[in-house]
Amino acid sequence: MSDRLKGKVAIITGSSSGIGQAIAVRFAQEGATVVIDYRNHPEGADATKAQVEAAGGKAITVQADVSKLADTQNLVDQAWSQLGGCDILVNNAGVEKNAPFLEVTEADYDMVLDVNLKGAFFLTQAFVKRLAAAKLPGRVINISSVHEDMVFPNFTSYCCSKGGMRMMMRNLAVELGPLNITVNNIAPGAINTPINASLLADKPKLNALLANIPLGRLGKPEEVAGLALLLASEDGGYTTGSTFVVDGGLMRNYHEQ
Repeated sequence: MSDRLKGKVAIITGSSSGIGQAIAVRFAQEGATVVIDYRNHPEGADATKAQVEAAGGKAITVQADVSKLADTQNLVDQAWSQLGGCDILVNNAGVEKNAPFLEVTEADYDMVLDVNLKGAFFLTQAFVKRLAAAKLPGRVINISSVHEDMVFPNFTSYCCSKGGMRMMMRNLAVELGPLNITVNNIAPGAINTPINASLLADKPKLNALLANIPLGRLGKPEEVAGLALLLASEDGGYTTGSTFVVDGGLMRNYHEQ
């Protein structure tokens, strides 16, 4: 266990699996206390907590649906009441819905935008309000996607949410800079996580994707977590307003078949 985040408290949304879980464990290994957020899977949150504790760290779990403002407020309140504050926010929770544009329903659109963009927007607001009132610095790290910039046919609502997250990050970097709060995005490409389970099971589709990735493999959640650590630590203190792509070269080489 190192101490690059010693004494820091981090909220990580959607940290019961995948990238969020990897970030929670990595932050704990570096000395942070983590708030593990989950929506529907307490057993996943408990598994993350067990990994954090095995790494010598401390964690609490909080159930919160980030698409609900009361839940986002409670997530921040729990960090302050149970842990005495919060220094780092990782907006990781995300959903996607595969549908041709002509078949997208209002309910599906609302679900994707509410979780991916509205949730990150208002959770960041609640997080920053506490820091501003206490005159404390902070770090906001959004787990965006290569699709904040790259087309993804049949996932238009997802692309809208991530494109919105890109502009939210840029705006807030300027607006919150005077408060010594940095805001950055990490844009993963194809990462080996539960959200990609159907892709992993479809060998022809997977092989076609791998042919587009110069490094020839999917990324690991831990590789995203390493970049999140950089942005959360003192090494990232002068970095704000940027998107950092973690995609094995996919964006530079991608073309629709």
